[in-house]
Amino acid sequence: MSENRKDIVTDDNKARASAWFRDLRDQIVAAFEVLEDEQSTGPCASLPAGRFEVTTTKRASADGSDAGGGLMSVLRGGRVFEKVGVNISTVHGQLGERAQAAMAARKGIPGMADDPRFWAAGISLVAHMQNPHTPSVHMNTRMFWTPHAWWFGGGSDLNPCIEYPEDTADFHAVQKAHCDRHDTAFYPRFKAWADEYFYVPHRGRARGVGGIFFDDHCTGDWEADFAFTQDAGRAFLPAFLPVTRRRRDTGWSEADKDTQLIHRGLYAEYNLVYDRGTKFGLETGHDANAVLMSLPPLAKWV
Repeated sequence: MSENRKDIVTDDNKARASAWFRDLRDQIVAAFEVLEDEQSTGPCASLPAGRFEVTTTKRASADGSDAGGGLMSVLRGGRVFEKVGVNISTVHGQLGERAQAAMAARKGIPGMADDPRFWAAGISLVAHMQNPHTPSVHMNTRMFWTPHAWWFGGGSDLNPCIEYPEDTADFHAVQKAHCDRHDTAFYPRFKAWADEYFYVPHRGRARGVGGIFFDDHCTGDWEADFAFTQDAGRAFLPAFLPVTRRRRDTGWSEADKDTQLIHRGLYAEYNLVYDRGTKFGLETGHDANAVLMSLPPLAKWV
């Protein structure tokens, strides 16, 4: 990775990335509250419109010094969302030995043991819906820096418990359009990466219907890579909101709800066993409630 680096990332670069994740968070929170306010005729029409509760999170450092933190924004029991969290964080400090070993093994970063400093910022979103016909969704984008390397990562993926081919096609079309603005090779590459990354080996199936996923993204041109990461984030609302509005008022049966709860069990299994973000957040001392925000409010196993 470091061999391709042409730009030296500055504090200004970091500040711009962190500010962008905050701006994207504000856009999404506002859009979701508008969605909650819209007139509904579905089974949850009588519920009050949900609102986000916002709390400050902190990263715990070994010596008690400031190690950054973020905002955890969670909406529970709304008309559309049963639970949705939109978290941002900007954290820094030193990577512990286990985190260093995992990072070095995956990325081949030299010199980490001698200088284990890191800085990371990002946004992470997971939405679990009231209506089983409306798909759950995950999105995140992030930037990571060490003295030896920097990179971006992220993407979004759709996780319906009751699949509709037109929803999958529309969601993917928006992802493709935003990728194509930068490189027409991005969408097929990152779609395939999502299909591989969100596969649940012990169940022999995918977590959902995919989307895009990218990691270790460092072409050596920070501005270009940041611009692509921003577009990956911008793709989320136009990909997800139309699908949600299409399904939110559909009636459901007890069997539909049972299907939803069982699928949530699959989602929980994946996030606790395989998800890199969950492992990294817990390993580096970030607020456990924020890290585990992705878990559904209710789930079921057969």
